[in-house]
Amino acid sequence: MEVAPNANPPVCKIMDYGKFKYQQSKKHTQKKTIEVKEVKVRPNIDPHDLDLKIRNIIRFLENGNKAKVTMFFRGREIVRPELGMQVFDKIIERLEGKYNIETKPKLQGKSMTMIIAPK
Repeated sequence: MEVAPNANPPVCKIMDYGKFKYQQSKKHTQKKTIEVKEVKVRPNIDPHDLDLKIRNIIRFLENGNKAKVTMFFRGREIVRPELGMQVFDKIIERLEGKYNIETKPKLQGKSMTMIIAPK
């Protein structure tokens, strides 16, 4: 294998061809893995805290990761899931144009989840 073709005389190295092919295939298959970052919110979150969470979601999406927004209901909060939907509507309103809402908010037991992906 030629190591330095521009040198005078050119420098070559003897190596195992199978090992070389393996290293080349490994270089081509390495891709950036997409992680799912989670942001937890509550149904009665303060507007300033919600803005901070949305900024974190945008930062995750700008880095190429997906964002999972999870809302936990404690005690009797589960009786009013529409309060949780109002919070999710505010998040969707801020992110809808620039990012894909991969999974709409859905209630699963005592939590509500939504997944947002970069375009």
